[in-house]
Amino acid sequence: MAITQDQIALNHWLPVAYPGQVKTGESYDTQLLGQAIRLSNTNGALSCNILNDGGSLGRDLPLDERFAVLFTTLGDAPRPLPIIDEFDEPDRRIVNCGSVGVNTSPFRIVENFLDMAHFCFVHTDLLGAVDETEVLSYKTEHREDVDEIWATECQFFQPGASASAIDAGAGQMSQYTYRVLSPFSVMLYKSAMGYPDRLDAICLFIQPKTETECIGYMPMALLDDASSTTSMIHFQQTIFMQDRIILENQRPKLLPLTPRAEMPTRADLSSVAFRRWLKDSGMRFGLWQPEAA
Repeated sequence: MAITQDQIALNHWLPVAYPGQVKTGESYDTQLLGQAIRLSNTNGALSCNILNDGGSLGRDLPLDERFAVLFTTLGDAPRPLPIIDEFDEPDRRIVNCGSVGVNTSPFRIVENFLDMAHFCFVHTDLLGAVDETEVLSYKTEHREDVDEIWATECQFFQPGASASAIDAGAGQMSQYTYRVLSPFSVMLYKSAMGYPDRLDAICLFIQPKTETECIGYMPMALLDDASSTTSMIHFQQTIFMQDRIILENQRPKLLPLTPRAEMPTRADLSSVAFRRWLKDSGMRFGLWQPEAA
């Protein structure tokens, strides 16, 4: 795929690696929006460049390390990276949960992250139970001051809501707030065991290599002093791998925005808001266009 000409997509900061992923003296080639790029580490200094067809390095790209992830942009006027205060709170554990490749549209991945209805069927005995399938009423809103979609007052019974909950052997009615930070990034705030007035922060930043090839990066800012880092990473990887099976079997791979292409239910309120927001943004990358199908 050639680099997209969609200026809406180009003007976003997008993840490309974790800090420390590219060792001193090494380089790492990947793609972003159809464009080949190379990250290089020279004596500990990271750089990012467009990679030309002949293998030579093209123009320099900026790098910004935030939320335990490295971001770059191909655009000239990128949308600012969001503010996530939890990653600056000193008593939290910042956990890199690795990255997972998924062959689907980046927006399918965002929608799946927002979807509570699949918990009891896909993440049985972890995020949901077969006898607790109802998605209770919640609210969505477009926060125009930051141009984000929020879903609030979400709650769902979860037998093993996190690594710490599994260790404690305790199910819980988890409270959720979802936050769509950009078309390529989404996060949730979730009940933290032992902290009734505070929430864990779990992010998913998506690197769209092409319209249907993505890498998801999963950093977390947690209030968890008990669980091992290994168990926390394993929990998130387990959830994502279960989701990947579903995501890679959805058709069309590109996300449709046309009315009645996919019929929503009451549980899909956040998906409806997300799709409306995408349509209003003018984005065309990663979206199913019937006239081109």
